[in-house]
This record gives sequence, structure tokens and C-alpha cells, in this order.
Amino acid sequence: MRIATWNVNSMRARADRVEAWLEKSDVDVLAIQETKCKDENFPWELFERNGYEVAHFGFSQWNGVAIASRVGLTEVERAFPDQPAFGKNGKDPVEEARAIGATCNGVRLWSLYVPNGRSRHDEHMEYKLRWLRQLREHAQSWLAEDPHAQIALAGDWNIAPEDDDVWDIDFFERNQLTHVTAAEREAFQEFVQAGFTDVVRPHTPGPGVYTFWEYTSLRFQKRQGMRIDCHLASPALAARVRHAYVDKDERRGKGASDHAPVVIELS
Repeated sequence: MRIATWNVNSMRARADRVEAWLEKSDVDVLAIQETKCKDENFPWELFERNGYEVAHFGFSQWNGVAIASRVGLTEVERAFPDQPAFGKNGKDPVEEARAIGATCNGVRLWSLYVPNGRSRHDEHMEYKLRWLRQLREHAQSWLAEDPHAQIALAGDWNIAPEDDDVWDIDFFERNQLTHVTAAEREAFQEFVQAGFTDVVRPHTPGPGVYTFWEYTSLRFQKRQGMRIDCHLASPALAARVRHAYVDKDERRGKGASDHAPVVIELS
């Protein structure tokens, strides 16, 4: 079974590329982030004609997550319990469409679009850390309830866990950028300490393996990217991973997302 995660950066803008990639990659399950559409605007028929059931969670032209599966799609859950909301400048907090879970052929998959943080001192950074803390508490409890559960936390984590996961760590520190701060990395490591494994990294070793390249400044052409899209797997699921890869080619060409799909293959 193949499970992929992909921040498509607008499902409607990327519909043709997503459909072509599904045909090419032959994945069984796809976790999607940044669909940027409401449920009524989501291209359901694209997935249906390709043999996928799909669940989508979207409120507006921002955020949005989905799971498409051709091996079953049950127990759909939009947002994890007590998912933090966000209200800028003291406004009433609003729940954002950033997490959707479903069971696909025995695997409990969560498609996650972790808040960006925006800047190191922005209130969105505090929201990001609260969001991650709440998710980690639930993930830890899921494993405590069933140590043999097959759980995948897949998506755009908006965190580069190691210095080699960005093209120039000095540039990030010099410009006080997010994604590499101690607080963000500690939040990521708390999932590892809770029993989850980054199952892609062992199959894609070394510096320079990225999943995201900004559109600006020819970052892709200059190989100036970041590794921020990850699959964190529970012990039972991690034991089944036999291969993983980043489909960097999908970042090439006209109309590409700024993220590449990340795929794991299970025994």
C-alpha cells in the first residue's frame, strides 16, 4: 500500500496535475493540504472517476485538508478533539480547516496542515505551538490506548527538524525566520518522544533532500529548499514501511505546487 502526503497549494488550480500524478504514482491513499476551497467547491468528481473516495474539510479560500483513498475511507473526523482556534488581535477565535482524519485499510491517517507561525514573535507562533501541543497530547493518548495502532500523522508540518533540512541555516538565523526555532523543533521532537517515527528520513538521507521550495528568488532552480512535509508513524506502522521517497519531479514545470509529494510504501 502506498500513502502520500502533498500540499497542493490550491486544489482547483492544481486539479489537472493532481489527477495526472495519481495516475502516474499509483498511490492508494493521498493526504492533501492547502486545498484552498470550501466543500462545495472541491473537485469531488476528479477523485471519483479515478476510483477514490474522498473526505474534505474546508471553510474558505484558505487552508483546507482532504484524504483520498481507494482502499476504504471510514471514521472520518474533521479536526482533532479540542483543536485550538485562532483569533487575530483579540478577535473571537475561529477554528481553521487544518486537520482531517480517516481510517484507510486499517491505517488511521491524519492529513495535517500545521500553522505557519508567520514570524518568531507573531501571535500565530504561539497558536502554532498550542496547536502542536494539543495534537501531540492526543497522539500520545491514542498510542497509550492501543500500542499496536497503525497511525500516520502526515502533512505539511511547517517545521524543519534539523539544520540540514534547510538550504542555509545561517540565512534563517540571520533573518530570524521561523520553521527552525528551538521551540518549533522541540514541539516536533515531542512527537518522536511520544513514540512516532519520521519514516521518510531513513530512506532519503543526507542534506539537500527538500519537500518545499518558495516560488520567489528561483529557490527551486537554485536548490534552496526546506524539508517540512513529513510522515510520522506509530511503531506498528513504522515497522511496515519498506520504502519512501520525495517526488521532486512534481515540483517542476508550469503550474506546479511549491511542495512535492512525499510517499511511503508499506509491506
